[in-house]
Amino acid sequence: MTNSHAIKRGVSLYSFQEEYFLRKMSLEDCIAASAKMGALGIESIAEQMMPGFPNLPEPFYKKWHAWMEQYGATPTCHDMFLDIKKYKGRLMTDDEMLDSVIRDLKHANRLGCTVMRCIVNTPPEIMAKAAPFAEQHNVRMGLEIHAPFNFEHEWIQRHLETYYKVGSPYLGVIADMGICEKRFPRVRSDRYIRRGAHPHIVQYICDVYAQHDGPKNLVEDVKKMGANELDLAMANDIQHMTFVSPRRLLEFLPIIFHVHAKFYEMLDNYTEYSIPYDEVVAVLIEGGYRGYLSSEYEGNRHIQDAFEVDSVEQVRRQQVMFKRLLGEE
Repeated sequence: MTNSHAIKRGVSLYSFQEEYFLRKMSLEDCIAASAKMGALGIESIAEQMMPGFPNLPEPFYKKWHAWMEQYGATPTCHDMFLDIKKYKGRLMTDDEMLDSVIRDLKHANRLGCTVMRCIVNTPPEIMAKAAPFAEQHNVRMGLEIHAPFNFEHEWIQRHLETYYKVGSPYLGVIADMGICEKRFPRVRSDRYIRRGAHPHIVQYICDVYAQHDGPKNLVEDVKKMGANELDLAMANDIQHMTFVSPRRLLEFLPIIFHVHAKFYEMLDNYTEYSIPYDEVVAVLIEGGYRGYLSSEYEGNRHIQDAFEVDSVEQVRRQQVMFKRLLGEE
């Protein structure tokens, strides 16, 4: 494969949440680790790693840009959250939601990000109202399509219809590759077994999921197999998973601003156990995607009960895989 594309590699700092929470890595350490892998696109999580947000002082932004220069990195995406139930006893009003989105647009702009991840609970009407402000601050707003949602989901369709109607180049989506889980993640099924699920029932559930026909009567089936509470929890778990063929991305690539390269377990052979990244990357190249592949490691929470978490090594392995699939070596 030749390097005839404009896809770039990056990391969501969400990947290092385990080490950051345990104070093993600082925000600068996370940036430095990403840059060392050649993953120079930095996606940030302000609520998680920028104490004091949204009221960050000017010195913080100066330090942030100094880090970007020091490590040769580029700010890519700010992950926005919308606390719709911000006020006890009532939902936020439209004006309050819009103010919150604009606040985050300003922050993203100050970081130097040109994309903002909009959490999936953001109403399409608020996205439309925020579009002029997104243009003003030169930050494209991408609604994250994340399992169990997919492109056909009614809520996502409402968003897409709104975007096409508004016609703003600042409205689009961020595709999370968790929607392309071809196999039930092994780190998740293994944890169910460690907690007391029956191995044969766990295997049955994994086999059912791999057929991609939906759970149907799965819960009733495993009950007949003598399921315990953990078996039933896993059977219900797959209702929150989805497999979308990577080729479905082609239709939406013109409005996909950013890709969350979700993963749970990078194997010793530098492949991901549950998500077919060889297919994903090939489709992105075919469709002319020009944005970032942003590593997003989420396996930590499924192994921390029994194993030492090494998020840096897991992200490194994914980046090695991406270098190969993108023709960089």
